[in-house]
Formats: sequence, C-alpha cells, structure tokens
Amino acid sequence: MRFAGSLLLSAAIAAGCRGTPSPAPAAPPPFRPVADVKQLMSEIIEPAADIYWDAVRTIIDKNGTVEIAPKTEEEWIAVRNSAYVVAESGNLLMMDPRAKDRGEWMALSQALVEVSRRAIQAAESKNKTAVFDAGGEVYDACVACHAKYALTTLRPNVAVKPGS
Repeated sequence: MRFAGSLLLSAAIAAGCRGTPSPAPAAPPPFRPVADVKQLMSEIIEPAADIYWDAVRTIIDKNGTVEIAPKTEEEWIAVRNSAYVVAESGNLLMMDPRAKDRGEWMALSQALVEVSRRAIQAAESKNKTAVFDAGGEVYDACVACHAKYALTTLRPNVAVKPGS
C-alpha cells in the first residue's frame, strides 16, 4: 500500500513537472484593410471631423454675429456619430499595414481615440461649449500626428506646398 502511494505521488510530481501543453498560437484576425492611410484620411476621417468641427461655431461679419449649433435630436446624433467615426478611425490607423511604426504612431493613434471619446461624450451631453472644446482637442491630436508623419499636409484633401 505504501509502495502504491509512493508510485502515485511520483507520477503526480512527474505530471506536474511537464505542465500543461501551450495552446497553439491564435490565428491572426481576419481583417482585410481596404483603404490606405491617405484614403482613410481623405474619405473617412476628414469628412467626419469636418462635420464635428462645423457643428458649433460663431460667425462674426459686417452683418453681425451668428451662433451655429445643432438644434434637433438628429443634428446632435450626426455630431455624435461623426465623433464615433473619428474615434474608430484611430483604431483603424493602428492596423497593419497602415501603422507606420509601433512607437509614436501608435501613441498618436491612441490619443486620437481618447480625445474622440471625449468628443462623443460632449455631443451626447448636447453642450455646445464642450463640443467646441473637444473639437479643439481632436484638432490638436490631428496636428500632432501630421507634424510627425504628414508635414506637408494640413488636411488630406488640401496639400500644402513646401515653404508656404
């Protein structure tokens, strides 16, 4: 009986030393990017950002001052949805083959996601000042990335000539 117990103990120890086998590596996600970075910027991010930026503004001219802000539920939803597009686009920028590097590109893309999350919250609050301020944060995130990776492009659809 003692011998059988020792044998079982030895077998248990030996099994424990081997451990459990490692799981097979997971297959890569089935993502199939369609747009390159420039197309993503010009066809998705910039139009959505423009909707957000244009939602709340003040125009002052010789005729006076005009305050522009969403008035209907549908207009607020469009502003919020545009912020969602910009936020998720930050994630799309981190996907291969769009990601330019694993360092600053990723940090700047993540920053775009974070400021866009605040833009979503601002639109959901229907607070004109919060939307305006969040729009500034989104703009700053865009400019920070363009300063590093697209110096001659202020906006993807508006090329800037070097030296101008």
